[in-house]
Amino acid sequence: MRSVRAVIIAMVLLVGLHGCDVGRSEGGKQPVELTVSAAASLQDALKEVKTAFEHEHPNIRIHYNFGSSGALQKQIAQGAPVDLFFSAAVLPFEELKKEGLIDSTHEKTVVANELVLIVPKQEEGAIQSLDDITRAKRVAIGIPESVPAGIYAKQTLERAGLWENVEPRLVLAKDVRQVLTYVETGNVDAGFVYRTDALVSGNVHIAAAVPDEMHEPIVYPLGVVKTSKHLQEARQFYAYLTSEQALKQFEQYGFRRAH
Repeated sequence: MRSVRAVIIAMVLLVGLHGCDVGRSEGGKQPVELTVSAAASLQDALKEVKTAFEHEHPNIRIHYNFGSSGALQKQIAQGAPVDLFFSAAVLPFEELKKEGLIDSTHEKTVVANELVLIVPKQEEGAIQSLDDITRAKRVAIGIPESVPAGIYAKQTLERAGLWENVEPRLVLAKDVRQVLTYVETGNVDAGFVYRTDALVSGNVHIAAAVPDEMHEPIVYPLGVVKTSKHLQEARQFYAYLTSEQALKQFEQYGFRRAH
């Protein structure tokens, strides 16, 4: 009986020791976990980038915090533990630079995007141009105060002389992906999103592409956050995000290279 009991105890100890190794990288060390705050419009491309990067760097794990760039900027400014910031607009990024929170040696504008007007797939043809938006009963845009896509949409409507007409019928969304959802589900008649968002959905139709001169340039600056506790690893991921391999992945999702 004693020998049987000893064998059982030994097996339990072995299982316990094996369990301690679960999630460890090569070399027996726990992987470094990086938190990347990124604009909602980047999520599909960044998930693919994460898979490729982690395959090449088993000692690093990437965790994303997606949202509107303005909201993410405020979180970082208030001390949220973030290692990299990938914004969909220059202003939130510049605000963090002014506060000395971005590593000036590791910052770059990586990709660009395009604003489009979308309608539900089943309503294709109802709205075919920017001017046709006056026919819509409800139009979704991101909250202009915090969502870059909302800022670009407001600029577009103002420059087209349509803002006062459309404003009473606006449905405001917390980020660009919520705008996409509102249009997909038919809760609104039209909405402004990035081309990359429209391309990942089979339930919307691009009614019109907005000319670049109708709004500020849609570019995505990336930077390492100075307060990161893992600067070396954060800089490694930064290097990958700005590499030729990553740029090709972004292009597959409809992004353009920033000039």
